[in-house]
Amino acid sequence: MVEQRGATFGKDLVWRLEAFAFDLVGALVRPWPVAWISALGGAVFRRLGPLTRSHRIAERNIELAFPELDPAARTRLLDAQWDNVGRTFFEFPLTDRLTPARGRVEVVGMDRLQAIAASGRPAVLVSGHFANWEVMAAVISASGLDCRVTYRAANNPYVDRRIIETRARYGVKLFAPKGGMGSRDLLETLKDGQSVSFMNDQKFNGGVAAPFFGRTVHSAGAPTRVALKFGAMMQPMSVARLPGARFRVTIHEPLELTKTGDREQDVEAGVRQINAFVEARIRERPAEWFWVHKRWPQEDYAPPS
Repeated sequence: MVEQRGATFGKDLVWRLEAFAFDLVGALVRPWPVAWISALGGAVFRRLGPLTRSHRIAERNIELAFPELDPAARTRLLDAQWDNVGRTFFEFPLTDRLTPARGRVEVVGMDRLQAIAASGRPAVLVSGHFANWEVMAAVISASGLDCRVTYRAANNPYVDRRIIETRARYGVKLFAPKGGMGSRDLLETLKDGQSVSFMNDQKFNGGVAAPFFGRTVHSAGAPTRVALKFGAMMQPMSVARLPGARFRVTIHEPLELTKTGDREQDVEAGVRQINAFVEARIRERPAEWFWVHKRWPQEDYAPPS
């Protein structure tokens, strides 16, 4: 058994076991209809999700975003978001079937992506972890747009390789910028004529401070910085879950970035627009956002004194 460079024997063994589990789940679900597997994932996570530490994070996030909800409404939303998380994770090995060509995805505004592709000019695509966010990558690929989908490489290199291979089955080209969305890497990609896409709805320590559900959060500024520097269009997208493991992807009106001469002010204005876009989509379909990560500053999760 050849170990990954720099890993101890024990760590390498754990990685390999995790990769085996990844392969096993994929082998078990692929023979079955997508709708069945999706429903199974929802049922499993509705039962097991509340037993995890992530449940408290999701609960606190919902409290921060929707303080007006009563306990019963909060419980219903927690259950519904676990259903969506479970469906999304169980659907992942089957995402090559969740494409426009397979009839499971309807697209609103596909002409926007096709126009970007025809223009020969790259764009910066932004979105969030809505419904099954992998479906948006499949739509980008189907549009013909030459686009790199940014992602954070998995800690387990064997699993990371499998994730790349799984996404490649539906035409997705992945890109992991160095240094946490490094602006230099992104700028080089745009200079090469390729568009880039981001999930810009997660906490980014040291990022740009901007409001989100009435509270200050820190978000990655690199997408806005490179769009401003390169004069690239900022194109937002979203996805909504429909019954029967079907989806609707919407390519929205572009966000208008402005150059005032104050670079940091312009970046902050762009980040504010992205946060407002993400918040609006969450308010429309709150059960379909990925509530189980800490989006707000750490102090917002401290227990009451």
